[in-house]
Amino acid sequence: MDEKPIYHEKQRLQFCLLHALNNLMQFFVVKEKDSFRRAELDAIAEKLLADDPFRSQWTPLSLIFKPHHNVFTGNYDVNVLIAALESRRKRVVWHDRRNGASSINLAEESLLGIMLNIPVRRFGGVWSGRHWVSLRNINGVWYNLDSDLASPVSFEHQEEMREFLNNVIDQGGEILIILREKL
Repeated sequence: MDEKPIYHEKQRLQFCLLHALNNLMQFFVVKEKDSFRRAELDAIAEKLLADDPFRSQWTPLSLIFKPHHNVFTGNYDVNVLIAALESRRKRVVWHDRRNGASSINLAEESLLGIMLNIPVRRFGGVWSGRHWVSLRNINGVWYNLDSDLASPVSFEHQEEMREFLNNVIDQGGEILIILREKL
């Protein structure tokens, strides 16, 4: 059987959600035309913005640092992630961190992958923010497809991945389970 290469986008500006979505979906391996683009994520963020009930409370800075993304650098929020994945018939389930990683069924047939939103500190700790990371099982092996990595990193076994996920929770990260819609 001929195995396809693993697609891995690298980090650029604050477009980690764009990279994480494309790494999760592996569209470039299948059909490049189905991949997520910045314009699509911007449009989703703008639609969410138009529906914002708190628009009257905005400040002038809200024109640049919009609630769902930064116009110049990306930095998209979880609402954009959910809407983007729903547009591809995927379902997002927020993992209850109180249960730990042991409650995630990594062998679930409908499990497409896992998205992480982790705290990061950059520039010597001067800037702190959050970073999107995707994890996916490809050909029976789980991979960390973090766009900050030089290449995908495989987990040796499921227990190693669970330890990694528990560490993410301990460090204040969020875990979102991505499921294929059952037809």
